[in-house]
Amino acid sequence: MTSFSPPRFADPAVFGRVAVLMGGTSSEREVSLDSGRNVLEALRARGIDAHAVDGIPALIEAIRGGRVDRVFNVLHGSAGGGEDGVLQGLLTALGVPFTGSDVLGSALSMDKIRTKQVWLSLGLPTPRYVRLAKGADVHAAARELGLPVIVKPSCEGSSVGVSRVFDDAGLDGAVALAAQYPGELLMEQLIVGDELTVGILRDGDIHRALPSIRIVPKGEWYDYHAKYVAEDTQYLCPGLDGAAEEEIRRIALAAFEAAGCSGWGRVDVMRDRASGRLYLLEVNTAPGMTSHSLVPKAARQLGIGFEELCWRILETSVGGARP
Repeated sequence: MTSFSPPRFADPAVFGRVAVLMGGTSSEREVSLDSGRNVLEALRARGIDAHAVDGIPALIEAIRGGRVDRVFNVLHGSAGGGEDGVLQGLLTALGVPFTGSDVLGSALSMDKIRTKQVWLSLGLPTPRYVRLAKGADVHAAARELGLPVIVKPSCEGSSVGVSRVFDDAGLDGAVALAAQYPGELLMEQLIVGDELTVGILRDGDIHRALPSIRIVPKGEWYDYHAKYVAEDTQYLCPGLDGAAEEEIRRIALAAFEAAGCSGWGRVDVMRDRASGRLYLLEVNTAPGMTSHSLVPKAARQLGIGFEELCWRILETSVGGARP
């Protein structure tokens, strides 16, 4: 079982005035607001001087007003969310510490296509894919991969704009849905099997993988409803046993660091039902912190409650924590 070092600090004053950045204008606004409220409550319960800030323009105003010493980022997504490197570049330029990955890790991980390119260059396993440029022949792409496939925006999260396609007739509708969101589209081999996720959390000078979680939705797959609304989704933690659990933690940690990520995050993985092979899907650099969220569930397996988890994440923003 992974064992974490004690928290680095005991005095909440070390963090100063903390802006809990939430909401924003991305497609994941409502999830972010829910996450932010939970984080804000947890930090305040530990005596931290934390304040809610909705979106990047409001944050800039608060920084200019001298009301922010550091940022706990729970904005999700791109285009007004805080996971695409734009926020990280702004805060780095202004000298304001923040939680989560820096510019490179955030920007790269938000782009699923380029993340895959990095993983493949290092021999890390990920489903076969085709980049769908504007006007591409999606039927030819599906023939190249072989149905069934997943069609999704390359730069969205929370299963936004994602379709599973089992026959040629469903391709055009799937592309039309995904094309409603900015950025390129991605067609990916559909792995039939178990959906798993592995949280990553910095511990002193290294990152550690939390126990995996196997997600068992009531419906056919883990869509937006199953993630944030349904109460009948099952979460099994750890999701695997023995050598398989060691392997999923190993490749998740390798994938996280290969993408330049740091601080904390979550790596989503599929396990093929027939072969047992593991396939990396994506990295989330500002995972959800709602009642349904997965990093808190995994942390609890190690005896780390929600308040302590938020404290530990905030600690990664304090000098010397970044690699």
